[in-house]
Amino acid sequence: MLRLPPFEYQAPNSIAEAVALKAECGDSAMFVSGGTDLFPNMKRRQFTPKTLIGLRKLAELRSISLDDSGNGLMIGSGVSLSEVAEHPEILKNFPALAKAASLVSAPQLRNMGTIGGNLCLDTRCNYYNQTFPWRKALGFCLKKPESPMQNGAICWVARSSPKCLAVSSSDCAPVMVALDAEFHLMNPDGKRIVPAGGFYKNDGMDFLNKTPDELLVSIRLPFHEGWKMNYRKLSRRDAIDFPVLGVAVALRLDTSGNCMEARIVLGAVASCPLRAFEAEKLLVGGSLTAEGSLTRIENAAQVAAKLAKPMDNTDITLGFRKKMVTQFVAETIKEVLK
Repeated sequence: MLRLPPFEYQAPNSIAEAVALKAECGDSAMFVSGGTDLFPNMKRRQFTPKTLIGLRKLAELRSISLDDSGNGLMIGSGVSLSEVAEHPEILKNFPALAKAASLVSAPQLRNMGTIGGNLCLDTRCNYYNQTFPWRKALGFCLKKPESPMQNGAICWVARSSPKCLAVSSSDCAPVMVALDAEFHLMNPDGKRIVPAGGFYKNDGMDFLNKTPDELLVSIRLPFHEGWKMNYRKLSRRDAIDFPVLGVAVALRLDTSGNCMEARIVLGAVASCPLRAFEAEKLLVGGSLTAEGSLTRIENAAQVAAKLAKPMDNTDITLGFRKKMVTQFVAETIKEVLK
């Protein structure tokens, strides 16, 4: 049985106190709310914090409400994935997010896991997400060397790669990018707002535009009047599994079925969600409902698939995952149009 390493648990009474604690403890501390991903990683010694700063007492992180302008919805980072999946306002205005949250893991873990945790989920790799003895026997990888001073650590997926290629495995992140969400962060110096599209970086080790002492406090989703949206997930199992491909699509159509704006975002095929700008251009300005529109959709799907360069570091063969990108993008667009 894998056991957690010893740690001290702190339960602050406010966001300000939590952030101050993190600044005081430095790299030896980590924030924890649901812990559904952190605790397994601690058991495998991917993380060995001396202090965990618990956030579950902070009611201000667990609210869903209109923003001050009334033009968007604020979701606290501590809201459970189950509540995101079932909340009436999210189901009504952001059904793709509700669907993505409903597809994370299984009911028990969605009840514990939070939207903030899923958005900040650690990148994954078959060579990284293993026990300490397994990784030691093979040789520690670039993402988690035996020590910060270790020389010769390599990316076992691509041995000549200068950077880690671990993949983003968040179901909700691609949807947030597609819906132009804003992430509100708190640090000892104050607040900072980062657009979802700028929050993620294509580097398996340095994958978030967030400093270690910053806390994701809330997410703002602007209302999208007249938009339709959807999310699809490919995984080996229907439950308790990470995506090996996620596709988020959002479209704004006029009354004649012409596409006015489009968002296509791919998840789990790189270290960050990838927005398919060139594929979006093929949809905008043309009809997606008239005869012959199927060709436009399929062409856009093929262009989007060119972005995906999956590596052999997660479940299912990379060739199959690559082929499924075209099919999933096309099917997701078609489902939006129903």
